[in-house]
Amino acid sequence: MCSLDTFKIDLKGLKEDDKSFSFHLDDTYFKAIDAPDVMHGELDVDVQVRNLSDMFEFNIHIVGVIRIPCDICLDDMDQPIDADNQLVVKLGLEYNDEDDIITVPEDDAILDLSWFIYEFIVLNIPIKHVHAPGKCNPAMIQMLHEHDAARSSEVEEEPATDPRWDALKKLKDS
Repeated sequence: MCSLDTFKIDLKGLKEDDKSFSFHLDDTYFKAIDAPDVMHGELDVDVQVRNLSDMFEFNIHIVGVIRIPCDICLDDMDQPIDADNQLVVKLGLEYNDEDDIITVPEDDAILDLSWFIYEFIVLNIPIKHVHAPGKCNPAMIQMLHEHDAARSSEVEEEPATDPRWDALKKLKDS
């Protein structure tokens, strides 16, 4: 079981020097984070932290592959992820992540990167994710074509216009 505690960074423990962290994400991470969009994957995360005098700059590089369903056939497909993201964090009175700068309470001074990493992964998933041409599940594609053909034949059987409008057109023409 993946412990999300490994993603907690003690900001007060960081010296003035740059610091590096590396994480390997697999299915146990996605199960532990309990998020709906991505459930499987193998990713490597490199985090570089620069301690500026009053802030911390986190540069996060994520590379690997996640498994998500194809929009067409619903079979799982591999989606490569290669993302570079940045977080700016400062210490303050209470937690706030609504701005570009994340504020962490100075009393605690712990930043949990687990959810931020997940969000960066999800933000790098293309809006349309489909298999390469010819790689979709052939049985599902066949079923989609059959249902599409049945739906289009039903449309042809319906009248082209509403009969009530036809009656109104007759009144207008006379």
